[in-house]
Amino acid sequence: MNTGNDLVRAVRGPIILITIGTLFALDHFSPYSFTQTWPVLLIVLGLLALAGRAARSGSTPGGAS
Repeated sequence: MNTGNDLVRAVRGPIILITIGTLFALDHFSPYSFTQTWPVLLIVLGLLALAGRAARSGSTPGGAS
């Protein structure tokens, strides 16, 4: 049972969608355009990748503690 990795997998899609929605809202309602804020997507994807690796490396094989 790898609950840490499962949690990261479960929230990955919603976090990406929320990030994209926020960036588009900033594009329409602030002076920042999407062409200025798209690198935030790379940062969020990198953080999710790090969280996934941390969840995998923190677990032990077979679910033993």
